[in-house]
Amino acid sequence: MFRGIMSDVLRSNTISLRRFRGSLLASLVASTVVGGGLLAAPPARADDSGVIRPDTQIQQLPNFVHLVKQVKPAVVSITARIKDPDMSEEQGAGGMPGGGFPFPFPFQMMPQQSHQTVEARGSGFIISPDGYVVTNNHVVKGATKVTVTLDDGTALPAKIVGRDSKTDIALLKVSPTSKLRFIELGDSDRVEPGEWVVAVGNPYGLGGTVTAGIVSARGRDIGDGPYDSFIQVDAPINRGNSGGPLFTQDGKVVGVNTAILSPSGGSIGIGFAIPSDTVKNVVDQLEKTGHVTRGYLGVTAQVITPSMASALGLKPSASGAPATGALVASVSSGSPAEKAGLKAGDVVTELNGRAVDTPHTLAVEVASITPGTKASISYLRNNRPQTASVTIASLGKGGTADSTVGDTSHDAEKGPRLGVTLAPLTPDMRQQLGLEEGVRGVVVSDVQPGSPAEQAGIHAGDVIQAVGEVPVENPRATVSAIRQALQANHSVLLRVVRNGQSVFVAVSPNADDNDAPTGEDDDQ
Repeated sequence: MFRGIMSDVLRSNTISLRRFRGSLLASLVASTVVGGGLLAAPPARADDSGVIRPDTQIQQLPNFVHLVKQVKPAVVSITARIKDPDMSEEQGAGGMPGGGFPFPFPFQMMPQQSHQTVEARGSGFIISPDGYVVTNNHVVKGATKVTVTLDDGTALPAKIVGRDSKTDIALLKVSPTSKLRFIELGDSDRVEPGEWVVAVGNPYGLGGTVTAGIVSARGRDIGDGPYDSFIQVDAPINRGNSGGPLFTQDGKVVGVNTAILSPSGGSIGIGFAIPSDTVKNVVDQLEKTGHVTRGYLGVTAQVITPSMASALGLKPSASGAPATGALVASVSSGSPAEKAGLKAGDVVTELNGRAVDTPHTLAVEVASITPGTKASISYLRNNRPQTASVTIASLGKGGTADSTVGDTSHDAEKGPRLGVTLAPLTPDMRQQLGLEEGVRGVVVSDVQPGSPAEQAGIHAGDVIQAVGEVPVENPRATVSAIRQALQANHSVLLRVVRNGQSVFVAVSPNADDNDAPTGEDDDQ
């Protein structure tokens, strides 16, 4: 399960894994195969008394003693008192009916006042001499009282300056009697897999715990939030480590420990930390305004499947890797994207010089840009590179930059059949479908069972707006455009409106090549 690793299971971010499959390496290989034989160990020496004195080869491993002594005073333990928590999920966590977490309550969740109040413990770290402290949002969410305990045992009441649920970051403030020792945020963009890192925190109430490991991967999206881009580490971290710092060997914080993947609730060497670059942006805004404002571009984008890449004419990279990017499915009216000239069908490949591999990458990059600033965007239109300057707006309640993947299908009269029937978009049909007056296209009125259209996920009521770059407004024109496109015997791209949202679907002449969940079809 993915688990938010605060000490209180009430505020964990755990996603239960009902089944865990894998194999455990039960033995270590003691010899090395060389040229088909075994490399023998150096012969042991024995003195006259018969004592064996092995001739060993000692390898120098990293020593973190000096680093830990310097940074440990800035790492704190956090206790949050939470009143009237919802116990429904946590009862299941204890093995009772209604839950799925296969472990009992951690001992550090201490009931108070007949279970109406509990104390949850997590970790944090000081980032300024005047007492600003960074931790996880899930550590202090819903807290009526928060206490920060310093490394020397001093307990200070803390005020919640601001919280951001989308990145799971919270900023606290204590009022010390003297300047505090603090640590700096480093550059997480420079962290590389294989690099040694150290985690310090308060697992299971055991404050000041130090563990070490390496960076396993970067940019992990575990589906926990819309802007996931975690650093994965194998340093042992557990519940109670939430909000604690992840250090590189230069003593800089490159991540905030926030979640683990675990079938039992304990560490199995797969942990996740919020990158310090994200933390910097969020903390700066929380300190100034108490909330976070994110950038908004105004596009709905979707993943590029191999069939879509074929339909768009996108070629694999020089190494043979599939084409990547964010396919623009629709552009919001009046948005920064529209003002910059972006259109449905464009493929965004870079933003401010950073590669955009997926819609998720685009959403993360856009959200990190301060509203009101200009950004450079690179994209492909008709497979030709284009660039534009765009002024990023503020993401409000009505704005989105999420990625979606759509399904559709189409129709024809002779030759390969898709298995759909088309009808004009009449005023009555427009009203039934709840479409705005400006929507133009052709309605899918029926889908044949077992047809390529059904396999692609096409439903009656879908509205086909364009075949490739050609807009269509009647069934005959749609059939003609599809037939013409399929003459080249490669995938065809359709733009479809479904439930008020515009999406693209790649359609292949060969139904066996369909990509799920995006639909491909033959032409009828």
